[in-house]
Amino acid sequence: MAFGSDREQHSLFGEILDWMLAPLLLLWPMSIILTYVVAQNIAHRPYDRELAEVVRAIARQVEPAPVEPGARRTAQLQLPARAAEFLRSDEVDHAYYQVLGAHGELVAGDAALPVPEAEADAGDDVRFRNELVRDQEVRVAYQWVPLPGEGGGQMALVQVAETLEKRARLANEIIKGVILPQFVILPLAVVLVWFALARGIKPLSRLQQRIRRRDSGDLSPIDDRNVPEEVAPLVDAFNDLLERLDQSIGAQKHFLADAAHQLKTPLAGLRMQAELAARTIESGASDPAALKASLEQIASSSQRAAHTVNQLLSMARAEDREQTMRPQRFSLAETVIDTVRDFVPRAMDKRIDLGYEGPEPGADSQLAGQPVLVREMVRNLVDNALQYTPAGGTVTARVVADPFGEVVVLQVEDSGPGIAEHERELVFQPFYRSADTTIDGSGLGLAIVREVAQHHGAELSIADALARTQAAAQGVGPGTLITVRFPVQPAPRPEPAPAAAAGA
Repeated sequence: MAFGSDREQHSLFGEILDWMLAPLLLLWPMSIILTYVVAQNIAHRPYDRELAEVVRAIARQVEPAPVEPGARRTAQLQLPARAAEFLRSDEVDHAYYQVLGAHGELVAGDAALPVPEAEADAGDDVRFRNELVRDQEVRVAYQWVPLPGEGGGQMALVQVAETLEKRARLANEIIKGVILPQFVILPLAVVLVWFALARGIKPLSRLQQRIRRRDSGDLSPIDDRNVPEEVAPLVDAFNDLLERLDQSIGAQKHFLADAAHQLKTPLAGLRMQAELAARTIESGASDPAALKASLEQIASSSQRAAHTVNQLLSMARAEDREQTMRPQRFSLAETVIDTVRDFVPRAMDKRIDLGYEGPEPGADSQLAGQPVLVREMVRNLVDNALQYTPAGGTVTARVVADPFGEVVVLQVEDSGPGIAEHERELVFQPFYRSADTTIDGSGLGLAIVREVAQHHGAELSIADALARTQAAAQGVGPGTLITVRFPVQPAPRPEPAPAAAAGA
C-alpha cells in the first residue's frame, strides 16, 4: 500500500478468485479425510466376508463332546479343509482361530484371543470387532454356536482373527487411486476458474476501454446494451452523473459568457474614455471640463466593473460546497444591523430613509450557517432595494423571531416600483435584467441571494410591499417585500436548481 493512501486498493478479479478458490482449497483436505475413511470401510468388506465364511464353516463342525465322568469338555471340533487352509498364515497377515466350549474351556485354536464382552446370543449373525493380539491389531469375526443336549441352552464360541496388513494395503491402493488424480484435477480446476473469471470480467475491460477512448468533451450517455446485467446499475448511475455534469458545464459556459458580456460594457467605456482623453491631450486642447468628464466616466466605468467582479466573487463563495459544510452559530440581527449601518451614507446621498426593525443581537436571532454568506445576502438585498427605490422613498431591513423557536425571518422592504408577478422567478437567474428597468446593475444580486438561501435550507419569497390598488391610489409604487425564512437548526441542503446553478 502506498504511503499517504487512506485505503488500500483491492482487485475485484483477485477478490472473486480468492472467494472461489478458498472453499475449493478448504474442501480438498476434507475430501482426503473422507476418502481415507471410505477406503478403510471398503477395504474391510471383502476380508470381513471371507472371515465370516470361515467362522460359519468352523461353526458347522462344532459338535457336543461325548459325556465322560468328571470331564468338563462340552464340545469338540473337526476342522474343515477350507478353514484349515485359511488359517495357514501367509506372507502378509497372520490368522488366529479359537473355539471355546460352554464353560469357556479351550476346545481348539489359540488361547490368546480375548473373549467378547457381549453376552452369548445364538444365531446365524457373525459379529466383528477389533482387538490387540500379541501387540498386533487384528480384525475378529465371532459367532455363538448352540450345543444340543439334555441340558439345553449351552453355547460354544467360534472366533477367527486376522491381522490388518492386507486391508491396509488395499485401503492405500484405493486412496492412491482416488487422491493422485486430484493432484492433477486441482491445479486444472484452478486454471479453469481463473480462465472463466478472466473471460467473465472481460466485458468490464471492454467497457473501460470504451470510456478511455472517449474524448474529454464527450458527455453523452454510455450505451448500456452491451454491458453485463450486474454492471448496468453502475452504468446508469454514471450516465446520470454525466448528464448532471453536462448541465453544470453548460451552465458554467453560459455564466462565463454572461459575465464576459457584463464586463465588456464597462471595460469598453473605460477604453473609449481613455482614448478620448489621450486624443484631447495630443491635440493640444486644454479643456479641463472635457478632461474632467472623461475621468469621471473612467471612474464610473471602473466602479461598475469592480462591482460586477465583486458580485462574481460573491457568487463563487456562495457556491463553495466545502465552505457551506462548516456551519457556525451567529446572530442574524447583528449581521443585519452592521450591514444597514454600512449603507447609511449611500442612503443619505440618495435621500432614502434606510432603517432596521427587530430585536437587538441575542439568542432570539441565532442561526447555524455561514455568517460571511448571510452577510453577503443581506448586502445584496439592501443594495438592490436602494438601487430601485426613488429619492424620498424608504427601505427597511427587518428581523422577526419565531415565538416557537423554529425559524428566524429576514425581510427587506422598499417603496420602489415593485416586481411583476411573471418576473418573480426570473429575477433570481444570474444576469437577468427586466426590459423595463433603466437602473444600472449586473443582475447578480438576487441570484446570490437565492444561492445562499438554498445552502442554508431557507425559504425565499417575493411579494408586493403595498397592495397595488392602494399604491395606485396614492400615486406611488407597490414596492417589494423579500422574505427569507431561515431554519434555526441547519437542514440538509437540497440540490441546487438548474437556474440557480448557472453560476457554478
